[in-house]
Amino acid sequence: MAAQFGRRLCKGAVTTAVAAAAVAALSASQAPGVTADDNGRSTAADAQPSPDATAGDSGATGKSPYYTDLPPLNTPSPAPTDGTSTVTPVESEAGIPATVLAAYKKAEAELQASKPGCNLPWQLLAAIGQVESGQARGGRVDADGTTTSKILGPQLDGNGFELIRDTDNGAYDGDTAYDSAVGPMQFIPSTWAWAGRDGNGDGVKDPNNIYDAALATGHYLCRNGRDLSDSGDLDRAILSYNPSRHYVNTVLSWLEYYRKGTHEIPDGTGTIPDNRSDGSSGSGGSYSSPSSPSTSNPSKPSTPGSPSPTPPSTTPPPSGTPTPPAPTTPVTPTQSVDHLEDSGTAKLTAMAGDAFTEQISTKAENAAGKGVAKVRIRFTIVGDTDAAFTGGEKVATALTNSSGVATAPALQAGETTGAFTVRAALIGRTVTGPDYTATVTQRVADTLVRTSDTALTCTPGGEFADAVQVKATYKDAVADKVAATATLIKSADDATENDKGPYFKDADGKTVRTLTGLTTDADGLLKLPQLYSDDTTGTFVLRITTAGGATLDVTLTVAAAETSASPSPSPSASS
Repeated sequence: MAAQFGRRLCKGAVTTAVAAAAVAALSASQAPGVTADDNGRSTAADAQPSPDATAGDSGATGKSPYYTDLPPLNTPSPAPTDGTSTVTPVESEAGIPATVLAAYKKAEAELQASKPGCNLPWQLLAAIGQVESGQARGGRVDADGTTTSKILGPQLDGNGFELIRDTDNGAYDGDTAYDSAVGPMQFIPSTWAWAGRDGNGDGVKDPNNIYDAALATGHYLCRNGRDLSDSGDLDRAILSYNPSRHYVNTVLSWLEYYRKGTHEIPDGTGTIPDNRSDGSSGSGGSYSSPSSPSTSNPSKPSTPGSPSPTPPSTTPPPSGTPTPPAPTTPVTPTQSVDHLEDSGTAKLTAMAGDAFTEQISTKAENAAGKGVAKVRIRFTIVGDTDAAFTGGEKVATALTNSSGVATAPALQAGETTGAFTVRAALIGRTVTGPDYTATVTQRVADTLVRTSDTALTCTPGGEFADAVQVKATYKDAVADKVAATATLIKSADDATENDKGPYFKDADGKTVRTLTGLTTDADGLLKLPQLYSDDTTGTFVLRITTAGGATLDVTLTVAAAETSASPSPSPSASS
């Protein structure tokens, strides 16, 4: 296999030298000692109980063997996504399986929120995942992110490896005598007991789940206040995971490689590396799960006089005897999906700033038209829009139910009006789905009322004492950010702009009788500028209209000031 990838280097002195040179810019090669804190002690920030650590601790993996293969010389371009291409060997090695990649990025996002000072890049998780398990053995995971078979390291019985006696009663590794590293990130059970996390929100901390394991790895690396953007902290964090300088250099080589670019490949199509640090082949050895964990005692020498076990027969079956079929790898739910189709999604329309009342539903079906359960569908918003899924995300995933239907999270409209597209696609294989058109309409109001019943009057050539203020509502709720226009019209029956009577002033003090670009505030209120009047007396109409058709006519009166009559002289009293 190695010949397919061009010039490759294996483990040993040459590999270490090349790896060290490749990552000189990333690591200061400080070769720090493994401290107690770096190898098993939980910090207060983690708020996790942890066993006491000693200088002899062996990191998260118990010094289990790891893959020593270095990255390809070049990063190939991503394969086309039109469903017509196949994954080449080089692409499968350089790319990262879809669900595994999603788990790394999800863990990075969680650590950015919970420990922003750590600056954990998802590429570091990918580098460790590559070195520990070849990205979950090429992405052999189900839709939940759980490996389709257990990934177990060798029995840590002190025979060529660390001596770590059983700490989990065989719960994770099936061995009640000794521990083994477990899962795609190769945690030993004693470390998982305090470092484990629930990364996919199913309420279980499972080291065999890539979402759980990736999040646990992120927290493990971010302990002790480390800032992974600092080369020294980065070096110490990796060394704490597996205290081997060669391990650190190999991980840093893959980190640098992934930072230069990688791409998503379908689940199950990744390449398993060739070489391991214990000298065995990458595709064999202990990095596979037995059909059932062995609990039998080691075989004892035969007692003299007792019959020897009968060796298996090597005689070929008689002619005509059917040959049993070769075992086949079971088809995963993702591999059985033939197409995606809409599952009765209603028309997607929402007013700017509102939540869409309808949600997108997509059905995954096999070639026979039957729904496929427990596969992940990715929903991506495309187009010029500020709409988003709940939480502000542009991409969301959902798991299909027993009928094969996945429902996307609710959409939230932004302020940009118009149509945009939501695209559905299967995660783990190149199976595109339907496009859904969603439309955002402008904010509207259906009712306008004045907030005061004070009469609006003015003398000729004067100004109105009170400003006009109105409140807009839509379906009895506050209508905020609604566009409005105010115009002084000739009469209630003639909407032509008046050229006499009341008026507004623009910024230069000039007379204007139509105001555009008005917007209601967060409380649905709209307060108009000061009104003035020329010398024309009479009754006038100010018409305010909003998007959505709400209209209000406000009466304005311009009249001369009333003058008091002079008092009549008192009649003289008769004498």
